[in-house]
Amino acid sequence: MDEKPEPTLLTENQQTRGKLKIFLGYAAGVGKTYAMLKAAQLRLAEGVDVVVGFVETHGRSETNSLLDNLEIIPRRTVTYRDITMTEMDTDAIIARRSQVVLIDDLAHANAPGSRHTHRYQDVLELLSIGIDVYTTVNVQHLESLKDIVAQITGLTVHHTIPDTILDESNEIELVDLPIDELLDRLEAGKVHLPEQKERVMQKFFRRGNLTALRELALRRAADRIDAQMRAYMQSHAIAGPWPVGERILVCISSSPLSERLVRTTRRLATRLNAEWIAAYVETPAHKSLSPADRERVTRNLQLAESLGAQAVRLNGRSVAETLVNYALNRNVTRIVAGKPLRPRWKELLQGGSLIDQIVRQSQDLDVYIISSKTTSEPRPVATTKIRTAAIAWGAYGRGTMLVVAATLIGLPLRPYINPTNLVMLYLVAVIVAAVWLSRAPAILASLLSVLAFDIIFVPPYYAFAVDDAEYLLTFAGLLAVGLVISTLTARAREQEIAARRREKQTAALYELSQKLAVVTDLNAIAQTAVNHMQETLGNPAALFLPAVANQSLMLQAKTLEFQLEKDSQAVASWVFRHRQVAGRHTNTLSGVGATYLPLISSGHGVGVLAVEFTQNETPLTGEQHRLLLSFASQVALALERARLAEQSRQAHLLTETEKLQTALLNSISHDLRTPLASITGVLSSLHDDAALLTESARHEMVSTAWEEARRLNRLVGNLLDMTRLESGALKVVCQPSDVEDLIGASLAQMPNRLKKRTLQIEVPPGLPLINIDFTLMVQVLVNLIDNALKYTPPDKPITIQAKATENEVVLQLKDRGPGLPEGELEHIFDRFFRVNVDGVSGTGLGLSIAKGIVEAHNGRIWAENRENGGAVFYIALPIAHPEA
Repeated sequence: MDEKPEPTLLTENQQTRGKLKIFLGYAAGVGKTYAMLKAAQLRLAEGVDVVVGFVETHGRSETNSLLDNLEIIPRRTVTYRDITMTEMDTDAIIARRSQVVLIDDLAHANAPGSRHTHRYQDVLELLSIGIDVYTTVNVQHLESLKDIVAQITGLTVHHTIPDTILDESNEIELVDLPIDELLDRLEAGKVHLPEQKERVMQKFFRRGNLTALRELALRRAADRIDAQMRAYMQSHAIAGPWPVGERILVCISSSPLSERLVRTTRRLATRLNAEWIAAYVETPAHKSLSPADRERVTRNLQLAESLGAQAVRLNGRSVAETLVNYALNRNVTRIVAGKPLRPRWKELLQGGSLIDQIVRQSQDLDVYIISSKTTSEPRPVATTKIRTAAIAWGAYGRGTMLVVAATLIGLPLRPYINPTNLVMLYLVAVIVAAVWLSRAPAILASLLSVLAFDIIFVPPYYAFAVDDAEYLLTFAGLLAVGLVISTLTARAREQEIAARRREKQTAALYELSQKLAVVTDLNAIAQTAVNHMQETLGNPAALFLPAVANQSLMLQAKTLEFQLEKDSQAVASWVFRHRQVAGRHTNTLSGVGATYLPLISSGHGVGVLAVEFTQNETPLTGEQHRLLLSFASQVALALERARLAEQSRQAHLLTETEKLQTALLNSISHDLRTPLASITGVLSSLHDDAALLTESARHEMVSTAWEEARRLNRLVGNLLDMTRLESGALKVVCQPSDVEDLIGASLAQMPNRLKKRTLQIEVPPGLPLINIDFTLMVQVLVNLIDNALKYTPPDKPITIQAKATENEVVLQLKDRGPGLPEGELEHIFDRFFRVNVDGVSGTGLGLSIAKGIVEAHNGRIWAENRENGGAVFYIALPIAHPEA
């Protein structure tokens, strides 16, 4: 695959869809390209930025003259199997980013190795990034008209575009030319025909063909105008005879007729302005379909989706019953089905055709039957037929051997047991054949059982004759019971297999949801998802997530077997940007080795899931594809959950930070002003009234200022210590210290605060040394004493006690304050937590800092309420061992 530049990522708000104008014709040579260039010249004269992306003039001078003043984007060169071709350079058009781009031949198929398989997909990409497009197309290239065009002209159109492109276009300009003038241009050589197709195209340009195609083009343009008129009238509340809403259901199968059914239903839905649904019913017999038939079912459903239908797969035992029940539940008004292709006798054996069953159960639904005339389609290769036949013959052979075994078992019992009782042996053989093999071998075993019973066990022996007519009833009963048992048993077995298959899928989804529920970070979610994907599907997988910094897509996780290609990053980025599936088995960037699925949740992309396939590996079946989409949805939800959890955490962190800042400012603004006011007052008195003050008064005022300055220093120190604790920068240097020295040093820092207060010190002699950072632990004790002084009435004592345990020394500081609220004991050491008591202020940092310092010493700190009021704070510190 060619290297492609990475287009600029745009947010959803920045992306405005461009406008599409289609110049519609009924055949080559009517002047579509000329009309498009004339319109471009008018826009250029208006000052609009117009460039030529791809226009083919075929050397006609009048058309070439319209290109003279238009900028032409150079084409890119593609080499495929030694053949050099030129194609439109989509990336160059994106990089140029003009207002309008001209692109000829919308239905063109791109060369292998291009990003998209068809040019209309390039146009859709240009529209998605806001570039207006003028383009040309002929009516025979509309997908819904493919079979009608083939019926009219006898030629099959291979390159088509979905009808939804025409329906969603902003403007259609019908380029019409009288048929006589077109034929004159053809004879004059003014209509370009490819040399290798000239004879075929000459057959195409017959008057009858052109008349029919011209009518199709006129009708299609009229339908488009009529739809625009109805939309305008409804949007402007203009009264009109609005039709009752219709809903159509078309039945899809593995038959080649289904492709024609889809196109016919599309045309019917367009005429009725109706919503339509394409449904396929997976019965237990679905597993017996050949790979070619399964692929045809998937292709038909994809065709229906491209034409604007809702494609669904239903599970049921009966196709008719499942379809009718679904139609009634979805308020469908019309059912479209194909005319039966099987012989009448086969339908009678199976209880009538599907059409008969639908009609009988349809109630008030209208049923449309489409004829079976269809184009021939290549059959599966012979090797597949031979292999399937061999498997079928093996099953029939095993069914025959079961009948032979039942006969050999019953033969020695023939003289002793009544023949009618020996019938049970054959019924056992039929049941075993139905359970072990399938329905057809079981039916064969029923028929062979009747023959063997007649020849071996009914007189005259070894002859196909009956002496007693009563045995005819036995034969009929044996055959009927055998057929019923084989049918019911085989049906039960098929339903069991289908139930197990669905159970396995459900279990896989449940297992993935359970795994994703227990992981929270993106890395774990990504790795869990890709591992489970490989375990379930057997294919290597990878997950790409957008980077937070620049929104570029990065590989987050992959299995070991996943081969990361040079284009993997670019493909994943394209899928993430456009929210479309791309890669192997798709029409976009199909040259890579993996299928890339966008992960979408809550309307926006959250990542890209890649599933790798080998070169010769067949595409996923519809069942596997639905399972893969379910996996992708589960992973998208898990990623969205992780994203929301991270946003919630960030929001909570921001809220807590704001609360912290508010509390800090409130506390500091008050507690800083109080000592500063005292110091300012003292200094002001000493400055202004020094002559009036006695020596003792001056000394007392200086002492007060000194105490308030120390208090201010402790406050600032607490703030710095809290910052060091939060950042992990607090360094603890421990050494053996005496408890009495610790208490004495702490009391010495607050002499004025302790004046006129009763303080009781109870330290037993011989107390062991404790291993502490003396300076930090003094600060802890000062904070606790300061806290006790705030809350204890002046006439109540404060007690400091110490006692030794086996490995610790426990300090106790007891007060007779209001105590601690029982519900707040676990929060007493939180930052900025304060007990609300009138007249008591503080930052709420002292106890939090004390806890941080004590825990940095491998100690413990806690608080309890005292009997008769008050609180006690405990500090347990490790004893200093001499050997340490």
